[in-house]
Amino acid sequence: MSADNGLFRFQHENIGYGASPVLHELTLTIRQGERVALLGESGTGKSTLLRRLRELRASEVAWCPQQPSLVPVLSAFHNIYMGRLASYPTWYNLANLVRPQAKPKAEIGELADSLGLGAQLWQPAERLSGGQQSRVSLGRALYQQQPIFIGDEPVSALDERQADALLQLLCARHQTLVLALHNIEQALTYCTRIIGLRAGRVVLDAPAHTLNAAELSALYQAS
Repeated sequence: MSADNGLFRFQHENIGYGASPVLHELTLTIRQGERVALLGESGTGKSTLLRRLRELRASEVAWCPQQPSLVPVLSAFHNIYMGRLASYPTWYNLANLVRPQAKPKAEIGELADSLGLGAQLWQPAERLSGGQQSRVSLGRALYQQQPIFIGDEPVSALDERQADALLQLLCARHQTLVLALHNIEQALTYCTRIIGLRAGRVVLDAPAHTLNAAELSALYQAS
């Protein structure tokens, strides 16, 4: 992998776990400012590719995993705050756990409102619905305030209206996005480039404006 011609660049690389690659002969470049959607059936290598991208530029990536992985007994506020734990000294993080400080309270309060979580901000994560937990996870990633956003099905647990609103928010707050999505229309609407995967190989890579839903639906049909 080299960053000479882009943020991420792969040339004929096998990516996976030990001697069992999930992605085969991957040749791919992702450049700053692109909004990339990864499409394909489960098991095609989307999550593997996202994790590899995250590893390569960990200090620049806001990461939103497919499973929220929240701390159940902590509030939505504290789970979102965890997105920036590494930015503060330990004493400040402990103080904020006991008595939330004014600066993060204001920042996270504003972010929670934009996520539709204002009324749930101080509720324990374990009391939130699945969709609300997904929004907390998204908020934790947004609170990292990194230029690159990488998300593994970040809006899959939300209804179409909520998903559209949050995808708009992601596009407004990040220069570069790489998202695994399951909704073809969302990929065409919010992304500038579509990469289609099948059986661990890239089978489609094109600007979103040159594609249509019928063409992309072929990614989900048996070969």
